Amino acid sequence: MNLGNWVGLFAILASIYILWQIRQLLLLVFTAVVIATTLNKLARRLQRFRINRSIAVLISVSLFILIIVNFFWVIVPPLAEQFQQLTTIVPLGINKLNDWLNILKEQLPIQLREQLPNIDINEVITQLQPIFNQLINNAGEFVGNTFGIFLSLLLILVLTIMMLVNPTAYRQAFIQLFPNFYRQRVNLILNYCEIALGGWVIGTLINMSVIALLSFIGLSILQLPLASAQAVLAGLLTLIPNIGPTLSVIPPMAIALIDSPLKSGLVLFIYILIQQIEGNILTPYVMAKQVSLLPAMTLISQVFFASFFGFSGLLLALPLTIIAQVWIQELLIKDILDNWQVENFSYERNTVNVMPKSAEVNHNQVEDKIDSEVEEVEDNTT
Repeated sequence: MNLGNWVGLFAILASIYILWQIRQLLLLVFTAVVIATTLNKLARRLQRFRINRSIAVLISVSLFILIIVNFFWVIVPPLAEQFQQLTTIVPLGINKLNDWLNILKEQLPIQLREQLPNIDINEVITQLQPIFNQLINNAGEFVGNTFGIFLSLLLILVLTIMMLVNPTAYRQAFIQLFPNFYRQRVNLILNYCEIALGGWVIGTLINMSVIALLSFIGLSILQLPLASAQAVLAGLLTLIPNIGPTLSVIPPMAIALIDSPLKSGLVLFIYILIQQIEGNILTPYVMAKQVSLLPAMTLISQVFFASFFGFSGLLLALPLTIIAQVWIQELLIKDILDNWQVENFSYERNTVNVMPKSAEVNHNQVEDKIDSEVEEVEDNTT
């Protein structure tokens, strides 16, 4: 390779290294983008009532700050007390389960009892304790660093306000990173991302609220203690698909075991019923306009982003995957692979000569097509 190639390779490697070092900062920026996209959508709706843009942004940001302050000052303190009680009640329920299994085992015939493995719930928990400790430590580091959390929230708030004040400037700055002939197409892809991201945020908030409400009603009917804390936990864990619903059912089942195994089974039935309502009724209706994701792809993305970004990556795995899927679908599949032309293909020679079909297309035709797509998307968004 010549000197230019070596310089280019070094620049790529240096860029990857820098991005890796600032990955947590990039995640905060992405969080600000998600919030700014949602608040910008609210501000544009307010502008339809002939409200000035500055006033609409001020109302949106004030509403967001009010929700955050209300959550940390009004909701969190009593919930923290209830969660502290959960840490003492859940082990009692687990011990009750262990005693119940031993009683059930004693009632079985001797021949069948000897063939059953000797399972001690406490021993199983002891073996799984390192895994639980690691998860708790990761979550604790994420939540427990009060000063770091405050700075992160402050940075996210400042970035969100700056993006809301003049979103077009930041959008154009990003578009300028692409070649001139492709910039209108990038603008169209950003519109698709905004639609998908806004749909996910609104749908997730509705899902969280409905699941928390249904969980509270179900647990209250069973007269289970600490119903509000467990309902809020179930709603918050909705942010983590696949994993969250499974984790949310463990505390109420353990508490219900203190009374009877039947009540624990009823708790499991209620949570399964709630998940069926969410999966078959709520999600298809609320998230009809959201980008669809395969369940396996969702789980893989959670593991991937959690490995690179930790607990915060796990929380933001779904919006990151949605944005990535939009770019892959539009840029890689539609603009590159769908326009790839295969010429002189021969099975006998087993050789393929390929060239992008888009390279032969006149740039004016491409721009005309992009203009029509941009107008169509803008009409849909307005």
